[in-house]
Amino acid sequence: MTAEQPDIHGNLAAVRERIHAAAIASGRTPEHIRLLAVSKYMPEAYIKTAMAAGQHVFGENTVQDALTKLPLLRDPANEWHFIGHLQSNKAKHIPGNFSWFHTLGSLKLANRLAQQCRLHDTKLNVLVQANISNDPDKHGLAVAGIDGFIDSLLSGNYTGLSLCGLMTIGQRTASLPERQREFAALRELSRACATRFGEQYFTELSMGMSNDFELAIQEGATIVRVGSAIFGARPRRPSPDPP
Repeated sequence: MTAEQPDIHGNLAAVRERIHAAAIASGRTPEHIRLLAVSKYMPEAYIKTAMAAGQHVFGENTVQDALTKLPLLRDPANEWHFIGHLQSNKAKHIPGNFSWFHTLGSLKLANRLAQQCRLHDTKLNVLVQANISNDPDKHGLAVAGIDGFIDSLLSGNYTGLSLCGLMTIGQRTASLPERQREFAALRELSRACATRFGEQYFTELSMGMSNDFELAIQEGATIVRVGSAIFGARPRRPSPDPP
């Protein structure tokens, strides 16, 4: 570890301990909660340090940044999740590079992703992004549109896409009690969807980040997206993705 690099080993151990404690306190099994280390904009050396500490689930949110790093971090144990907003014309970069896509919110994008899955002869686990708070600054589907979207997704020709559940991004300015209510609302939405469409499509809830993942676990999160608590402050954002 260089002088500039944070204590990633220690940070990971602390986060894992907090996840374990939050799960036990909520009457849940810690092993059922996946820690996704948000590595967006982080240097290759930071990610390799996390890998050496046993972390193999990572999340990226821009295509350009991810494609510069993924070829340098090949490891069959790694599981890569795309967690950012994606324009449909960049769908070609997802299947084959990522095994999970967290931010599905349009049938146009679903069609592009399915086409690429067929082209690469691969599968892609997808989560539908719900704008649970109707925040105009957030992407994702309004709650009122979720049922219709999922019905279209499951009845359409989207071979290669495997629906696994829902995700949300909490309001940045919301208080912790407000965020907890958002997480509880997503859990209830997931349960309603599972009842209507089948439990096999709603096994995952991606919610909670560095400052609120314990609340998310309390409300049923199965994937928590933790960045700064592991890697420290995020470096300056690089230039936008190319077409």
